[in-house]
Amino acid sequence: MASCRVCDLRVLVATVCGLLTAIVLGLGIWRIVISVEKGTLTPTANTTIKFCRNGGTWENGRCVCPEEWRGWKCTIPYFCESSTAGDLTFARIPVGQYGSSQQTCGENTLNVGYPIATRMCNISIYGEIVLENVTKGNCDENLETLENKIVNMVAQLENISSETQILTSNVSKMTPENITSAARVVGEIFNTSRNASFEAKDTAVSTVSQLLSVGEDVFQQVPVAAPDDALTTLIQQMESYSLSLNSTSVVKPNVAVQTVLFSTKSTVLFSVKKGDSDSLISGSITVDTNVSNTNPDAETELQILLNTSKSNTKCGFIVYQNSKFFRSKIFKPKSNFSQKIISGKTDETKKDQRTSVEIVFNPRYDPKTFQIHSYACVYWNFIKKDWDTNGCHKRRGTDEFLYCHCNHTTNFAVLMSFEKKYKYPASLDILSNVGCALSITGLALTIVFQIVTRNVRKTSVTWVFVSLCTSMLIFNLLFVFGIENSNKNLVKRDNGTNKMDSDKNEIPMQDTVVISNPTCTVMAVLLHYFLLVTFTWTGISAAQLYFLLIRTMKPLPQHFIVFISLIGWGVPAIVVALTVGIIFSLNRNDPQWELEYRQEEICWLAVPDKKDLITSPFLWSFILPVTIILINNIVVFIIIIVKVIWKNNRNLTSTKKVSSLKKILSMLSIAVVFGITWILAYLMLIDNDVVRTVFSYMFCLFNTTQGLQIFVLYTVRTKIFQDEASKVLKLLSLSTGRKKSLPSVTSLRLRVRMYNMLRSFPALNEHFRLLEPSVITEETTLSESDQANPSI
Repeated sequence: MASCRVCDLRVLVATVCGLLTAIVLGLGIWRIVISVEKGTLTPTANTTIKFCRNGGTWENGRCVCPEEWRGWKCTIPYFCESSTAGDLTFARIPVGQYGSSQQTCGENTLNVGYPIATRMCNISIYGEIVLENVTKGNCDENLETLENKIVNMVAQLENISSETQILTSNVSKMTPENITSAARVVGEIFNTSRNASFEAKDTAVSTVSQLLSVGEDVFQQVPVAAPDDALTTLIQQMESYSLSLNSTSVVKPNVAVQTVLFSTKSTVLFSVKKGDSDSLISGSITVDTNVSNTNPDAETELQILLNTSKSNTKCGFIVYQNSKFFRSKIFKPKSNFSQKIISGKTDETKKDQRTSVEIVFNPRYDPKTFQIHSYACVYWNFIKKDWDTNGCHKRRGTDEFLYCHCNHTTNFAVLMSFEKKYKYPASLDILSNVGCALSITGLALTIVFQIVTRNVRKTSVTWVFVSLCTSMLIFNLLFVFGIENSNKNLVKRDNGTNKMDSDKNEIPMQDTVVISNPTCTVMAVLLHYFLLVTFTWTGISAAQLYFLLIRTMKPLPQHFIVFISLIGWGVPAIVVALTVGIIFSLNRNDPQWELEYRQEEICWLAVPDKKDLITSPFLWSFILPVTIILINNIVVFIIIIVKVIWKNNRNLTSTKKVSSLKKILSMLSIAVVFGITWILAYLMLIDNDVVRTVFSYMFCLFNTTQGLQIFVLYTVRTKIFQDEASKVLKLLSLSTGRKKSLPSVTSLRLRVRMYNMLRSFPALNEHFRLLEPSVITEETTLSESDQANPSI
């Protein structure tokens, strides 16, 4: 009857393990089938990229075209083709801009590397795109010498304006000193006391447009606290220039200037419409003097309604494409959001000025990715040389526009801070929860079993295996209870701007807002550490098995446990500490520095874009060490398979079929401990949605149940566990038998028949023996190697 009980136990164990495996596999297959039915495995073409041609991008229901293309699909050319003029050649030039010659000044000139000449691509009065004449520069003049000349009035202003435009045409070569010199030169040209010609001022506006194209990082180095601030002077001179155009406009890609004269009306509405591109064009600027209120529509980007106290007034308007001239010490932009500046000025004196201004902004941003967190209605205070809110306040609106009211005229802006719409993933699904729960349970039981039965094996073997299981158990617990960012539940996100506080007009500190979550950062650090620890112990397990089976080291090195403990628990700590320390030191002035280390969507390492992969901490602190460990484990795994497991042994007495099954089980046991299934993560990088999704489910299936696999292969299959489990079942059966008087005759006969049936099928009986952790050959028996080596 004892043999029958052992067989019953093996059948029970086989049944339970089979059911668990079937459940997990079934969940994985079910998830794949559901994904196929929903169409998530079918690769979807990016229709917006195909719809918008020639580099256009789909934003807010329309194509935003690059500077060289226009039209609904960005298919209408808006440039002048490559051209030649004498010995000078010019590349393609967008309409409204100057193009630089490909020939540059020689090495022996003052302007080495700068273009020799420029020519403009313009639109004629008939709407045709035409190339204007070439303007040649002087290679022995630079911005510093031009600055000295205009101060001393030793040259014609038209020549100085043309030379400045040529020297600023190549924005990639501009330096902070060049920006300051060019701003001083252009400011003097706009100065009314200089009496510069209309052509000189028109060319100067082109120079201003080119300066606004210089990179933000260069502008950040321009001094803003100097007493003779060139940019502040330029802004003031531009305001004066905006009153001198006699109801005409000058529009360049990054700046537009308009003068309005009205005699009977005291109200004027200046509007900027959205175009096919981010550049300003003549058709996007409109003026209306027959309105009394703002009237924005879907195509409106900004409007300014100016109410004056008297008629016969002259008004000037300026639109700056960005805020680079306005170097604020309070508001620090971190992103590439376009913050347009609108200037409104009248020719009234301060004593008589009773002007009110209504402003409407419809900022350009991607509502699918961002939403406005807060905004402030501000003006540029020339005394503070910074943004100010005095005299300006918000107005409530019923649509998506931002409304402001000010009681004076100057340079206005709406400073906005945006909040990114993170796509927080759904909670762990059934497959992940079941797999992790089974792994946590299996790892806990395995650790207890290994500690209780530690006397039957080497101390080092138990220590390595228990350390591996412990790190894996802690990682699984952290993953289940800490991978989700608590901001997912705390932050209330809405897509509208109407729910923002309309009474609070405070200047934001920067244009992007992230709700900090130190708990998530700590969780990401712990997950990073314990996953690295787990992989490190798999590598140590591989090295130990290699020395015990292949090298047959006798004995193991002195203080081996201390040495491997320092490696297994200490090296990952050094890697994580260095990673966090370096990231913090490089971004200590950024309140969002932690997002350089972790993601906001989940509490895990930040995954960089392809262009930033080489310099990312994710590569150096995780991918690289894990890859090295996996390569090492795979090499050791192959060596053990070839030299030990599948090595022919003449003393093998089992049948070939059973021997092969035992070998396969041994291979699986080693593969699980070595973490071989993690190579599926690399297959998830294949650029195919179907293949990637299939490997993702396989990765989830095998790695969330890694703890369960260890429990089955290293605990359930041991004879000690089966004997102890048999005793427990025997006690349970005895306790159950006390409650019953006598078992029925039918039940007793059924047990006898089952026992006789099992004995009559030796093959079946041999099959159940596979549940025992057998060893194929003498070389593969860890315990035999341990007996040959003294314990430490």
